[in-house]
Amino acid sequence: MNYILLILGFILLIKGADFFVDGSSSVAKLLKVPSIVIGLTVVAFGTSMPELSVSVTAAIRGNNDLAVSNVLGSNIFNLLVVLGCCSIIRPVEAKWSLLRKEFPFSIFITIILLFLDSDFSIIKILDGNKTFVLGRWAGILFLILFVIFLYATVKSALISRSDTAEEDYKVMSPLKSAVFIILGLAGIVWGGNLVVDSACNIAETFGLSQTFIGLTIVALGTSLPELVTSMVASSKGENDLAVGNVVGSNIFNILLILGISSAITPITLDVTAVYDTLILIVASIIVYISAISNHKIQRKEGMLFLIAYLAFFIYVLLR
Repeated sequence: MNYILLILGFILLIKGADFFVDGSSSVAKLLKVPSIVIGLTVVAFGTSMPELSVSVTAAIRGNNDLAVSNVLGSNIFNLLVVLGCCSIIRPVEAKWSLLRKEFPFSIFITIILLFLDSDFSIIKILDGNKTFVLGRWAGILFLILFVIFLYATVKSALISRSDTAEEDYKVMSPLKSAVFIILGLAGIVWGGNLVVDSACNIAETFGLSQTFIGLTIVALGTSLPELVTSMVASSKGENDLAVGNVVGSNIFNILLILGISSAITPITLDVTAVYDTLILIVASIIVYISAISNHKIQRKEGMLFLIAYLAFFIYVLLR
């Protein structure tokens, strides 16, 4: 039965992402806002909902390894697999505004997370086994940064809308756009939940650890919306939406999801979380350098990203 639910989840994710991309792109054009802004906000939030649900639920139930590893694993998956697959379909272009603001900001907050994961001011060492706690102060800090990010993005959207007011677009009606977004979002969330639940049940039958499941299977399952949405967007020529979705989702995952999770209850972290955060920082910098070199991620770079993720997967499996 779990295998049937897994297949059903994939189908819902694919069709939901297709509807969601069409509806979101239409809304962007109706509002005369660039697709990249919609990707950084509406699409990023929608595709981050599975991570939010999984991590917050895990934090409430005390499954701290799953809450943190889900976010770290999802962000690494987004950077290496999602952008890697998108660039193989079609070289992914990145606008200068994204490379100048949002992408560096995502790296910046990941570095902050590294300090919060290690022996820093608002982190308290619990015992001699290098176990740390991501406390409520950290959650509050993340949520404050999240509000600042949203404010800056909305402000940029208003400016962009005035700059593109004279452009002519062919769009769906507002009602049809709303229906596409709602149906697409429902398919994404429901499909993501089905994939995660069934995959976890399958994995547990093989005796895999919670951290391994969080970094790989759950991270992959909750990142499937980003993967499918970005690949569909890339195949339709909406590269701004694809890149904006990945960067926006990574920002949402750290600031909103870890922010809410640690604000609800302090999250106990193992030292391996520090190593995974370091890997995420390195991956972010590599992808950023690739994107900024000529404002485009080429197919060969996408292949290297996928190979790098395979190496990370093997590292986690051996660990």
